Amino acid sequence: MILHDRIPYDITRPRPLPGIAPFDVSEWLWVDEAYAGQMAERRARLQGDRASVLALDPAAQPAAQELLDLALGLLPEGFAVDAEGVDCPDGVRMALDRSDPLAVLGGILQQDFCLMEKRGDQHVLTGAVLCFPASWRLDEKYLRPMTAIHDPVDSYDADMARRVQRLFDGVQPERPLWRFNAFPYVSPDLYQPRSVTEPRPPVPQGQAAYWRSERQCLVRLPRTGAVVFSIHTYVVRAEAISSGTD
Repeated sequence: MILHDRIPYDITRPRPLPGIAPFDVSEWLWVDEAYAGQMAERRARLQGDRASVLALDPAAQPAAQELLDLALGLLPEGFAVDAEGVDCPDGVRMALDRSDPLAVLGGILQQDFCLMEKRGDQHVLTGAVLCFPASWRLDEKYLRPMTAIHDPVDSYDADMARRVQRLFDGVQPERPLWRFNAFPYVSPDLYQPRSVTEPRPPVPQGQAAYWRSERQCLVRLPRTGAVVFSIHTYVVRAEAISSGTD
């Protein structure tokens, strides 16, 4: 069981959809008290079940390599990088294989990363390292446009689709954006893939043992123009929310 002590923002007062706010790119990549546990699971999934958690269109390789370079330059305190590898805050050294950029990112950072590239009039998911899916599956969303990705979301109507597409079109390299979500869960498992044909059932009132929240960031890559959608997953016991420690 890999849990956080707290969620570092107030999930009790969600902003109206899409709930976006700007942030400084230097504060993009976080390391927290669950780093060691989350990274052990991430590395195990990348090694043992790579096809389920990583996909990359060959045409998106330049964007993935640009993302890796950007992230390496923004690593928070606790990392050390040289030409051969990355020393991580949990004492693990990861090889720096620039030909496999998403795997490197997945092995050194808690965040999941999705590459969204404009193809036609919509952004398409052209690559991702997704070790902690929350009720969706990478194989069902890979190489699909935004509207298809959000098909199961009731609130994602035509108006919302237009607003989100404008948001992706407008995000600037020097002005990244973030939002969060928060949902009650019965299980604390970080890896919870679920097909669109088998949606997650609602949690009965009073039976939520845990709350799961995603800090979601949108970052424009200046060279390739791809938009990075990153996800930092927090899971806490329900009492951490009710006691006001979030």
